[in-house]
Amino acid sequence: MREAIKPDYKRLYMDILELKFPEKKEICAEVLNKEELETLDVIMLNTMIFGDRINNQKHKSYDQNSILEILDYQKKNPCSNKDLSLLFRISRNTITKWKRIYI
Repeated sequence: MREAIKPDYKRLYMDILELKFPEKKEICAEVLNKEELETLDVIMLNTMIFGDRINNQKHKSYDQNSILEILDYQKKNPCSNKDLSLLFRISRNTITKWKRIYI
């Protein structure tokens, strides 16, 4: 099975910060200094730069590492599927499906 080609999020967010939000460079520096950005890092960067946007949630996708990290978060911090879905803005049905597949 071929691995999907990922966009260069690091370069994309660096360009966005350079051109539109130079004042937010310091806030995002820690995340952008990572070797490789994971899905949760991209979501966190997006929130740090653009704020909390609820409107555009349709086309999120998660890799296996991010899914396992989210499910691990639920184990470490006892919370229901509803609480987890509100925190990460994911459908409760999606979380249930992930649990069936990965746990």
